[in-house]
Amino acid sequence: MRPVASVGRVSVARFVTDSSLAFLARRLRFLGYDVEVLRGARLEELFEAARAEGRIVLTTSARHPRRHANVIAWSLPRGEPEQCVRAIRSRAEPSGPPFSRCPACNVALQRRHPLEARGEVPGRVLRGARSLTHCPSCGKWYWEGSHVARLRHWLATALGRPWSGEQKEEPGVEPQ
Repeated sequence: MRPVASVGRVSVARFVTDSSLAFLARRLRFLGYDVEVLRGARLEELFEAARAEGRIVLTTSARHPRRHANVIAWSLPRGEPEQCVRAIRSRAEPSGPPFSRCPACNVALQRRHPLEARGEVPGRVLRGARSLTHCPSCGKWYWEGSHVARLRHWLATALGRPWSGEQKEEPGVEPQ
């Protein structure tokens, strides 16, 4: 990671990026980071959004518009999401626990009773779940499924250390 505007470790970070880093944004959301993706945004628009919302710009560009000199930006290598996850994790704390944000739209998930999802998730999920999580923005339901084990493995590999123990009580992300 090449810092565009250098800064030390950030206690709780909120980020903004464009669609070129959408895959990375989803992976960071699984870790609990607040990462807004502005699809089709120009670099200047990312900096404007970051200034307005108190976010850090994640970009693959080394450019930093002069009029946004006071906005923090981290330049990341393209096509290396594992390296980017490690670098961000070492420099910033997530805004919430793992699997607490909607990977699709970045909104904080709400814990809900499985009966509320009747007709929207498979019956086998309803029968086996004590609770599910729901995104109040996009309406997607999430649960602890096989996809979560694969995500945990990817994240553990990316972080370079075992990761499964970090998230025992939080819900998983198996979309409907």
